[in-house]
Amino acid sequence: MKVAIGSDHGGIQIREEIKKLMDELGIEYQDFGCECDTSVDYPDYAIPVAEKVASGEFDRGILICGTGIGMSIAANKVKGIRCALVHDCFSAKATREHNDSNVLAMGERVIGAGLAREIATIWLQTDYEGGRHERRVGKITEYEA
Repeated sequence: MKVAIGSDHGGIQIREEIKKLMDELGIEYQDFGCECDTSVDYPDYAIPVAEKVASGEFDRGILICGTGIGMSIAANKVKGIRCALVHDCFSAKATREHNDSNVLAMGERVIGAGLAREIATIWLQTDYEGGRHERRVGKITEYEA
């Protein structure tokens, strides 16, 4: 698995924790920034990560900002992206199993690093179930076309 990861200024600390986690799990990733603690615009980081996933260059993406909301909205504007904003373990598992989400968004001002690591671990290690969910995900794909 190859993961694109990015954050704005509000998500740098959790981004660094998730990078450590992926190192521990042996998951290949590329960091798309940001590298500053001054205010930046979240679409400048969300859209490139989402485009890399949509193009197939990366299997999945992880985005972090203050709340995760802006990142998820921006990422979901990219055709082929199913970005889920997740702040609990149950939703992390469900969005992979049922929605085949390919981008995970989290908010550093909403959850701490420990929970973010748990969520990311579950999300990275959970497979899509397919089956009855394929029809539903397929409807989204058809609409995008």
